Amino acid sequence: MLADRRHLPRLRREFYQGFAAVHWTFCLKDRATGWRDELFHARFREIMAHACVRHGCVNAAYCLMPDHLHLLLAGIREDADLYLAARFLRKHLEPALRTGCFQKQGYDHVLREAEREKDAFAKVCYYILENPVRASLCDDATAYEFSGSVIPGFPDLRIHDEGYWELYWRICHHALTSAATAPT
Repeated sequence: MLADRRHLPRLRREFYQGFAAVHWTFCLKDRATGWRDELFHARFREIMAHACVRHGCVNAAYCLMPDHLHLLLAGIREDADLYLAARFLRKHLEPALRTGCFQKQGYDHVLREAEREKDAFAKVCYYILENPVRASLCDDATAYEFSGSVIPGFPDLRIHDEGYWELYWRICHHALTSAATAPT
């Protein structure tokens, strides 16, 4: 009974703010399945876009697995809050699940500075996108219909498209470069 009241330890809030990047995993309670379909996928993308705009981030990669989901959020403004974005997403997605609810707390991994470098960041994204291949749900991650990215303002941008990484890097890291070079 005591274990039900405990929470996973979290880093201090500032680790989730600003130009941070966080890999989140949300599992469904009792590993419920049957919630993932085209309608839920569309709802996920809609709510994710709202979370991104509201909390100053982008969703660099996501993957909806049968009993859990992975997503990588990256802050693109100084006032970004990835913790609040994840909370917003969970709150608004849960009614759309239809079968079950999320476990009480999601798992997160705040990317270290070296993991936020261009090639290392891409590896984290591809790790997320390769989940269906590792789970034998498909042979090729590009064929999996429940994965992608959500970058507000670019609804047709797909993570597997040629040129995605260059465009993503310009969009998401322009804010960081601008902030570093802005006159004081």
